[in-house]
Amino acid sequence: MFLHGWMDGWTDGRTDGWTDGRMDGWTDGRMDGRTDGWMDGRTDGWMDGRMDGWMDENSHSY
Repeated sequence: MFLHGWMDGWTDGRTDGWTDGRMDGWTDGRMDGRTDGWMDGRTDGWMDGRMDGWMDENSHSY
């Protein structure tokens, strides 16, 4: 859910260098320990509310 919309637009130029060092070390401690409250509690308003305007505006700017 979190990677679906985020990766699509971000992956293109960020995944390669970002995911490798950020996801591997970031996910382990952030996702596993914080996913429950961070993802579940914030995803609804953060992803759904910001993805539409955040992705659309930035995607067109590229």
